[in-house]
Amino acid sequence: MEPLETALTVLDYAAVAVFGASGALAAARAKHDIITFGFFAAVTGVGGGTLRDLLIDAPVFWVARPEYVIVCLAAALAIWILGWAQGRERLLLWLDALGMAAYAVVGALKAISLGVPPFSAVIMGVLTASFGGVIRDVLAHQPSVLLRRELYVTPALLGAAVFVVLNGMDMPPAVSGGAGFLAAFALRAGAILFGWQMPGFPGRAPPGP
Repeated sequence: MEPLETALTVLDYAAVAVFGASGALAAARAKHDIITFGFFAAVTGVGGGTLRDLLIDAPVFWVARPEYVIVCLAAALAIWILGWAQGRERLLLWLDALGMAAYAVVGALKAISLGVPPFSAVIMGVLTASFGGVIRDVLAHQPSVLLRRELYVTPALLGAAVFVVLNGMDMPPAVSGGAGFLAAFALRAGAILFGWQMPGFPGRAPPGP
């Protein structure tokens, strides 16, 4: 296994674990039972990759490799046993940023490897990185990540685009993958540290019904 492939595999499992933990945390906030913890963790952890595989007509990755779901369940169990302090939630925010950046590249890479056009591959990277969180927020009755002005989807878009563009220029995989990951993580880190947001609509809102 090449070093980049090894690194992406490690990031892939780490991202699944982090997203699974964020799903379990959403269940913890609502004081759900252990079964709901596991369900939230699994849906959040593999939701984005599942949608990607269905859209590009690929075998759903966790069906043949159930260890991905097992990682999610282990993350849920850890949250259930250890509890969750406020300080740890801040740590999860940073881990989630790492997972998002990794998934943006991994999702785009898988799409490219299956012959998906570059533009569509970027979209697959974004969906892989963000759709699990969308499902989590819907299930937990929280404002969806898509409806927040906080930068989250935008970093995933940047990371996937950087990777696909550099890959199209025949850059070494370590360069294109690393650059995409760093671009996504850097923009998300700026949002966490400095509160960067997308500007809202500048015009007047249309009148209500």
